[in-house]
Amino acid sequence: MNTTAPCWGIMKRNSPASHVLGIDIGRVLIEGDGPDTNFLRGSDAEALRAPAMPGAFEAVRRLVAQFDGRVWLVSKCGPKIQERSRRWLDRHRFWQETGVRHGNLRFCRERKEKAPICQELGISVFVDDRLDVLHAMGGIVPYRFQFGAWEAPPGIIAVPTWPEAETAIAALGVA
Repeated sequence: MNTTAPCWGIMKRNSPASHVLGIDIGRVLIEGDGPDTNFLRGSDAEALRAPAMPGAFEAVRRLVAQFDGRVWLVSKCGPKIQERSRRWLDRHRFWQETGVRHGNLRFCRERKEKAPICQELGISVFVDDRLDVLHAMGGIVPYRFQFGAWEAPPGIIAVPTWPEAETAIAALGVA
């Protein structure tokens, strides 16, 4: 079976039950601008008021159903932003609104640590806004999506918004 087909014509690698979706948090679930989000630079109160990316919760809810709950959040940040992230997810009712299991959250201190986390969790589909993270996942995560991008290098699929991300992930036929 061909496992290196072009992004929109990708054939199933394994049975659907083996696929797991991973999602970054900053600038993917939480709206932001520039290299860092206002979520990182603002006060705790400002951070908790940061909006979700348009369409994120709705798309993630449908993807959770398609992946039979096999969805993880994987984010790089230090202890202060980890706590903010947890509080933001709770305050915005992320867990209840999307169906992602509350315990399906992993943090790391360096971006390059996301790849081994994905390997450990069996993540085969990942959505992140950073190319360096997605490149580091090469050979580990077969289906990598660069969120917020209109173009991406070979092996990575550009998805500018959540509706496009959801459509592209569904087109893989892996969920």
